[in-house]
This record gives sequence, C-alpha cells and structure tokens, in this order.
Amino acid sequence: MIQITIYTTATCPYCRRAKELLRQKNLEFVEIPVDHDPAERMKMMERANGRMTVPQIFFDDMHIGGCDDLHELEYGGKLDLLLADLAR
Repeated sequence: MIQITIYTTATCPYCRRAKELLRQKNLEFVEIPVDHDPAERMKMMERANGRMTVPQIFFDDMHIGGCDDLHELEYGGKLDLLLADLAR
C-alpha cells in the first residue's frame, strides 16, 4: 500500500483542496502540520527540494508537489495511473 504524506498548515486553502481530492479518491493519508513546528517544516523542505509552500505531497518517497500539481495529475488522467503503478 502506498503511504501518502501531506504537509499542511491549518489555514491553507490549498491544503484543504488537496486533502479533499485525496478523500474523494478514498485515499488514506498522513497529515503533518507544520504551522508551529519549525523542525517538521525543515524536514518538509529537505524532502521537497527546498520548496517552502504548503501543501507538499508525497507518495511513498516520490515528491508529487503541491495542490496544483496534484490536481494537474488528476485532470490529465495521470493520478490513477501513477497510483496503480506505485501499488505494484
């Protein structure tokens, strides 16, 4: 099973949109809030090649990107294919 990790903040509308898409697809995910945790934010930035914005989304160790990246995969018909490939 794929481990989906999403780094978020409480007030981020893009975080909410990304989580909603994952829920619509019945995907479980681990949410890591970085609002008040500089150490977790640093981990996120290291994993995301320096990207500081939230959300940052990972499928296992693969960096998917942010909300727009996730929705682009979905709208392009590539999200389900990626998930199927990773599940193998």
